[in-house]
Amino acid sequence: MFGLGPGEMLMALVAILLLFGAKRIPEIAGSFGKGIREFKKNMSDVQKEIEAPEARPIDRLPSTSDRVERDNGDDRPEPKKLI
Repeated sequence: MFGLGPGEMLMALVAILLLFGAKRIPEIAGSFGKGIREFKKNMSDVQKEIEAPEARPIDRLPSTSDRVERDNGDDRPEPKKLI
């Protein structure tokens, strides 16, 4: 595995244990596992979307006649004074 022998792996595990502590290692491993699971889920969702895209309506951009003309800021609340 990556050219690491049992001695190097043992040293790495001891260093990790010293850096993070025995209580923190299961939390780190759990969050790492959740991250991998979420990544795989998202990858499968993307793969499904590529293979069978759903027919979704395309949102149209509002035309100039649909846009609401804004006043000169008369309806804006007065800013709060800091002093």
